[in-house]
Amino acid sequence: MAKIIKIHKDDNVAVAIEELKQGDAFTVNGEELKAVTDVPAGHKVALCDMEEKTPVTKYGCPIGYTTAKVAKGEWIHTHNIKTGLGDLLTYSYEPVGAKLEEAEKAYFMGFERDGGKVGVRNEIWIIPTVGCVNNIATAMAKQAASLVKGSVEDVVAFPHPYGCSQMGDDQEHTRQILADLVNHPNAGGVLVLGLGCENSNIDELKKYIGSYDEKRVKFLVCQESDDEMADGLQFIGELIEQASSLERTKISAEKLIIGLKCGGSDGFSGITANPLVGRFSDMLISRGGTTILTEVPEMFGAETLLMNRCENEELFHKTVDLINDFKNYFKSHNQTIYENPSPGNKKGGISTLEDKSLGCTQKSGSAPVKGVLSYGETVKEPGLNLLSAPGNDLVAATALSAAGAHIVLFTTGRGTPFASPVPTVKISSNSRIAGKKGGWIDFNAGVLTEGEDMDSTAERFFRYVLDVASGKKVRSEEAGFHDMAIFKQGVTL
Repeated sequence: MAKIIKIHKDDNVAVAIEELKQGDAFTVNGEELKAVTDVPAGHKVALCDMEEKTPVTKYGCPIGYTTAKVAKGEWIHTHNIKTGLGDLLTYSYEPVGAKLEEAEKAYFMGFERDGGKVGVRNEIWIIPTVGCVNNIATAMAKQAASLVKGSVEDVVAFPHPYGCSQMGDDQEHTRQILADLVNHPNAGGVLVLGLGCENSNIDELKKYIGSYDEKRVKFLVCQESDDEMADGLQFIGELIEQASSLERTKISAEKLIIGLKCGGSDGFSGITANPLVGRFSDMLISRGGTTILTEVPEMFGAETLLMNRCENEELFHKTVDLINDFKNYFKSHNQTIYENPSPGNKKGGISTLEDKSLGCTQKSGSAPVKGVLSYGETVKEPGLNLLSAPGNDLVAATALSAAGAHIVLFTTGRGTPFASPVPTVKISSNSRIAGKKGGWIDFNAGVLTEGEDMDSTAERFFRYVLDVASGKKVRSEEAGFHDMAIFKQGVTL
């Protein structure tokens, strides 16, 4: 008998855990059915006959409408379903009274920083103010590797193509993201590397950085240096010297800030990896910690679930603006709001944006929404926060890091090697990709379709994340990967 999962009691489709061949039998709620077409693994199969324009329900919510008659046992995908999303909507606040019970404290071994902040890494970061000095920054990081000692773990450069020839909000966002990274507590020391003639020069950037410790943050303008490599390595050596004596200490998990992201999803993502991360989010928040959910376009179709978990009406209106501002961004560029699932998503079994979004938002768990952040804004309120950023993996993960996330949890059904400025944990939605890409995947949530229960898997995952916070390297760190990308929205001069 083929393995099938019906996610919600009101669903009129189920998900094939393994490939169904035409004629294969399967059982749902005690009823034996037969596949009338082939159904790939991770894809949807109809549990009843449907007329054209029938709502297709998954996760207990509509994910679109049929575009033709569908027979019981038939494969449902992009060939016979379309999105039900439109443009801007009117929302009403219908609070559900989301609340979590306080749980027993948990701890990790981290680095205490000034101002009550903590870090989970003790790295030296080189932040270019402009893309013109990217290669110098990269060369400095490579040469400085031999200087690493004590508790300093790495010297990392974060090249990017911006910092000049930008205007308006686009330029403001670049400056704010760079300043956020300079102030990030995972860096025990930072060298800000400028060219000298750029719009976002060091003097300008200092206005965004605010007050700083001169022993932790140093600045170098390449046009003002006779030998920028020598001067840069000297500064890095001084940063390593002051950071190398710092030691990890026992810190409450209430200090942890964790980013939540998914990409390269498949039909299992909303069944395994995303609910697992949602359970983690609740476990951390119940201990006083903080999580951040982003990729706003992948909330479209599921946004009311988040709006009604807002702690108050002010946050509800901020969430409405979060959604509608992004829809208007799409419209201002003459783009279709609901054109989101990528070819990889569709191949994995995701048919519409609602299908993607309802799985995506499960990463938020069940906690109330405590904060809504603009792009480049840092976390102020503990608990679940929503952050304005696109779905693009590198841009969104960088935005989470800049918002203050110590670690990013990244669920995937397709696999990806990318990293971000902070440790980026890859959680596979299925065991196949975990076995095939062991050099990419850090944790396999596919066991949830193979008999392991959610409670024990979530507890094991929670302890794993605490280990990462305590210094355990993730796969991308072992490979030496560190990526950064800024959201480009405006005019380039």
